[in-house]
Amino acid sequence: FFFCAGGRGKDGAPIITFPEFAGFSEIPDDDFLNVVTYLTSIPSLEAASIGFIIIIDRRRDKWSAVKASLTRIAGAFPGNLQLVFVLRPSRFIQRAIADIGIKLYRDDFKMKVPIIMLNSVSDLHGYIDKSQLTRELGGTLEYGHSQWIHHRTAIENFAMTVKATAQMLQSFGTDLAETELPNDVQCTEELLSSHTEHHCKLKDELKLAVKQGATLLTCIREPVTRSANSKLSPDELENVATVERLLAQLDETEKAFDQFWTKHHLKLEQCLQLRHFEHDFREVKLTLDNLMETQAGFADIGDSVTRVENLLKEQKHLEEKGQEPLEKAQSLALHGEQLIQNNHYAVDSIRPKCVELRRICDDFTNETKKKYDILGKSLELHKQLDKASQWCEAGIYLLASQAVDKCQSQEGAETALVEIEKFLITAKEHQLSNPKEFYNQFDMILTPEIKANAQRIVQKLEDVQEMFDKRQVSLKKLAAKQTRPVQPVAPHPESSPKRASPKITRPAA
Repeated sequence: FFFCAGGRGKDGAPIITFPEFAGFSEIPDDDFLNVVTYLTSIPSLEAASIGFIIIIDRRRDKWSAVKASLTRIAGAFPGNLQLVFVLRPSRFIQRAIADIGIKLYRDDFKMKVPIIMLNSVSDLHGYIDKSQLTRELGGTLEYGHSQWIHHRTAIENFAMTVKATAQMLQSFGTDLAETELPNDVQCTEELLSSHTEHHCKLKDELKLAVKQGATLLTCIREPVTRSANSKLSPDELENVATVERLLAQLDETEKAFDQFWTKHHLKLEQCLQLRHFEHDFREVKLTLDNLMETQAGFADIGDSVTRVENLLKEQKHLEEKGQEPLEKAQSLALHGEQLIQNNHYAVDSIRPKCVELRRICDDFTNETKKKYDILGKSLELHKQLDKASQWCEAGIYLLASQAVDKCQSQEGAETALVEIEKFLITAKEHQLSNPKEFYNQFDMILTPEIKANAQRIVQKLEDVQEMFDKRQVSLKKLAAKQTRPVQPVAPHPESSPKRASPKITRPAA
């Protein structure tokens, strides 16, 4: 009972047609108003602002039908009216009644637009071009009502799809924005997986919606695609524009959502990176703390060469044991610095942990070096003490091995002196000839026990040295007595061999 074929007046005004419809008077007012309101909302605002042209075809009807149509339009038409054309009843009596009726009831219709009564479609062609009229009105405009309904239903469905999709994206975006970031790796992984899965589903919905719009656009343009001579009606062109506008809206919505998702996804990935970093940091730090605690327990510097050598082996083992956690700590610190360089949002949390990791590594390395230095000095100290002690023992053995009877002769005394001098030359090797220098050199590791032992050995060295000094003095005296010349006594020339010579005093041996 009412349709828009897509035709336009000379000034672009949309044309609405009321065809012959026997049951027009039986249509409920609500249905009439709904249909009229919907159809007048289809043309663009620009076209609607020009004003609608209404063609009422009542050539086979009565004046009463014309009057009823005009009354309904006057009372319920929601748009801006420009002209109303009435194809009056063709029967002579009804046409005469219509002429009188229109004059009597024009004011009753309360229309502020001209009502033009036409006797035939040829009269209508004087106002509207044939190309804008359907075949029923003597025109050439192709119009299929079922196809029009199909297109309009598809457009409405597509518009609803676009709206629903936009609402889903907006709702999902709101949920994402309000999501609190988890505090552990597992929950973060689950959240990232859940959000990514939801995002993929929405992207699939978007693809389907775009495909739906593209298919609809192809269907509307199908006449032009099929025949190069075909042209789309203004309404069909507006349908194309509507679908294109909805597709553009969909594209803008998708771009906005993609931008938001990119930021959100990056934040979730960075959150997961942070949780992994924090988890690894706790594990590495615990290992390093245990390592430092074990190292701190190595306070012993040894009380003998054997003990110090064993301590050095233990320190070496600890150093080797610490290599893996130290490498992990350095690698983790480097990873943290890379996260910072990649503009991670939690810079203030990552940087202190990187500093802490490097500090512990440096502390362990420095403490290990210090331990090696101390144990090295301790080893050197005990080796020197052992050498000094051995030298003392060798010296005592040497003194004891020199036979007293052999030293009574000049040759024996000199030989013993040479042995002592050769042995005393080796005293420099034990490096304990200067106790003050010795204490200064090893002061940092001289525990009371080691100091007491060192003092004992130093005292022993002094005692042995004193023994050598005394032995040297004694031997030198013996050697000196043996080398003193003996004064011979010549016999008295006057003495007679037969006289007994007086007794000569011999020098003491």
